[in-house]
Amino acid sequence: MSTPIGIAVIGAGYWGPNLVRNAQATPALRLEYLCDLDVGRARQVLGQYSTVRATDDLDAVLADPAVQAVAIATPAATHVGIAMAALGAGKHVLVEKPLASTCADGAKVVQAAQDAGRVLMLDHTYCYTPAVTHLRALVRRGELGVLQYLDSVRINLGLVQSDVDVIWDLAPHDLSILDSLLPDEVAPVSVSAHGSDPLGCGQVCVAHLTIALSNGAIAHVHVNWLSPTKVRTTIVGGSRRTVVWDDLNPSQRLAVYDRAIETHDPAELGVEARNQTRVSYRIGDMVAPALPEREALRSMMSEFAASITEGRPPLTDGRSGLRVLALLEAASASLRAQGVSVPVEEVEA
Repeated sequence: MSTPIGIAVIGAGYWGPNLVRNAQATPALRLEYLCDLDVGRARQVLGQYSTVRATDDLDAVLADPAVQAVAIATPAATHVGIAMAALGAGKHVLVEKPLASTCADGAKVVQAAQDAGRVLMLDHTYCYTPAVTHLRALVRRGELGVLQYLDSVRINLGLVQSDVDVIWDLAPHDLSILDSLLPDEVAPVSVSAHGSDPLGCGQVCVAHLTIALSNGAIAHVHVNWLSPTKVRTTIVGGSRRTVVWDDLNPSQRLAVYDRAIETHDPAELGVEARNQTRVSYRIGDMVAPALPEREALRSMMSEFAASITEGRPPLTDGRSGLRVLALLEAASASLRAQGVSVPVEEVEA
C-alpha cells in the first residue's frame, strides 16, 4: 500500500468538522492538522483523545513537509489568500465553494495551481452524490435524448447571510450540478436573474435564474432563504426521457420517466393531417434506479486523493470552479440590471 497523503483542514467552523470526519475515514489520507483562529474550537472538534494537532498557525502548517495537501473550509473572502499561500508552499488544494469572489481572482488561483503542478479541486459536494453520478451517466450516454430543459429548486428557511446573497450562498450547488451534467458540446450562454429582499436586510433572499444553453435549451434555478418548507428537487428533461431527482426522498431519489412529447414535421404529413397532427404523446414506464447509500463527502475526499496519486485533474477541478463563478458573476450583473440577460464569460478548457 502507498503511504497516505498528509492533509490539513483549514477552518473548524460549520463545514470544517465534516471534512475532518471524512478525511479521517479515507484510507488514502492522513489528517495531520486542524487549523483555526480559535484553537479551542479546533480541539473541541477533534476530541480530547485525538492525535491530530490543533493550531492557529497557518504558516507552520504550510511549512510542515508532512502536509502534502490542504482542505480549505473558511469564509469565502479568505479562499483566494489561503489557496495561493498553500499552492506557493507546494501543497495540493481542496477548497470549499465558491473558489473566489470574482472570476479574475479565481483565474489567478487556477493559474497558480497549473504553474505549481498541483491539484486544485472544488468541494462541489453534490456532484459526488450517487444520484448525480447516475444522472450524469444517463445524460452523457444520451439515454435522455437531446437535453431540453433543467429545472432546479433549492428552498428552505435558511440563515440570512451578511456577506453574500442567496444566489452566491445556495445557487453554486445547482450551478455545479448543471456544469457536471452538461454534455461537452453544450454550454451556458447567458443568464437572466430576478430577486427580491422582502426582509429589507440588504441581501437578495429569493431569486430565480434563467440560463440559456448553447443548444437552445434553458436551465432554471430557484433559490430561497424564506420558505417554511425544505425542497431539493431537480428535473432534467430530454427528448426521450425525463429524470426527477428528489434529494429529500431516500426511498426514491431518482425517477426516470419514459414519457415525452414527440413532434412531427408538417412537411412529412399528408395534406389532410397537416393541420391536425403536430405532436404525439409517448407514455412509457417509470423506473426508480437502485442507488447505493454513500456519503458524497467521502467520495469527494477519495477523488481528491486519487487525483493527487494519479496525477490527473479531479472531476470538479479548478476550471469547473471558474465556470460556476462565471455563472454567478453573470447572475449578479443581471440582478443589478433588473433581469437583463447577461452573457456568460467563457472559460478556456
